[in-house]
Amino acid sequence: MDLSLKGKHALVCGSTQGIGKAIAEELAVMGATVILMARNAEKLLQVAAALPSPHGQEHRYITADFSLPETVKVAVEEFLSVFGRPVHILINNTGGPPSGPITEAPIASFEAAFHAHLVNNHILATTLLPGMRESGYGRIINIISTSVKAPLQNLGVSNTIRGAVANWAKTWANEVAPYGITVNNILPGATETERLSTIVKNKAGKSGTSEEEAAASMLKEIPMKRFGRPEEVAQAAAFLASPSSGYITGINLPVDGGRTPNL
Repeated sequence: MDLSLKGKHALVCGSTQGIGKAIAEELAVMGATVILMARNAEKLLQVAAALPSPHGQEHRYITADFSLPETVKVAVEEFLSVFGRPVHILINNTGGPPSGPITEAPIASFEAAFHAHLVNNHILATTLLPGMRESGYGRIINIISTSVKAPLQNLGVSNTIRGAVANWAKTWANEVAPYGITVNNILPGATETERLSTIVKNKAGKSGTSEEEAAASMLKEIPMKRFGRPEEVAQAAAFLASPSSGYITGINLPVDGGRTPNL
């Protein structure tokens, strides 16, 4: 299989920690020049400096706050004007909305999540699309959630917005396929990240149990009886970013140890 990304440029959002950082590292190992994107400039600099460069890549970063979509667009456009080359791979990834039942969710929570996820995804995809078309290579990969297949308990806002992003992606996949650009979604299950730690703490608090007991109850729902690792999600993203995935588009790919109850 052709898994080399030498000569390709990849923009990875939410890449200073967790799944985003793991994806950035995997793409760098495969030869891509990685452009990190997050809001903390100090962390971005540290991660960029530590990324592998097997082909002498010079990794870069963009500082932007996903709670302010208009600034995201400006930041990326300014970067592209200086970079002067197309970005071939876009990894849309940002932290999920706070947990809680949908019946108690304020309207502002839906609006904030809609802008942080769907609106920013659209801004980034439309901004990078011309370069992908001109270069003849494009991969848009969205890191969302298994909730697009089966809503998860106590994640009302997230369930709603993730579903919207999944359908946005499928629509994009159909429209850009003639240009050889693919659009796919990766659906991580319970993965060892800061977000999982927060979910476990909230679950323990609501049930009056310890965090260890809360985590154990979650593991019972996973056939593989363990949580996923960020690098396992990253490896799925890396394949979808590679030349060998060129005929795969418009799909939802769970990486969840078998937890999702339907195909």
